Amino acid sequence: MGREQALQALYSIVVGHRDAADALSEVIGETAPAEHRAFVRDLVLGSLDYTGEADSAFAPLMEGWSLERLPTIDRLLLEMGTFELRCRPQTPAPVVINEAVELAKKFSTEDSGRFVNGVLSAVANAKA
Repeated sequence: MGREQALQALYSIVVGHRDAADALSEVIGETAPAEHRAFVRDLVLGSLDYTGEADSAFAPLMEGWSLERLPTIDRLLLEMGTFELRCRPQTPAPVVINEAVELAKKFSTEDSGRFVNGVLSAVANAKA
């Protein structure tokens, strides 16, 4: 649920040109537990701050694809997943990858789950 909300907020910020604080408030609300709000906020703000590093990390791993050709949801999931793999080591890599794959299957194209899995797995293996 937290990663899905983070993806929704990121989409709202990037595509809808919304202010991060407004998008987070709208997606999370004020009634969610503080720990949950902090997790989503960390994923969103961390992903936004880490976008350049994330793109540099996974762009060379996308065989036959360029950042410009990626569906927006896939790019956001790869950026968020790369941020989490590189900057939040407390979360096991398989959890990060699986959650991103499930979100890709739910919100993006038919092939996105397999694509996101391959790229994030390569990112995880590259850091090891």
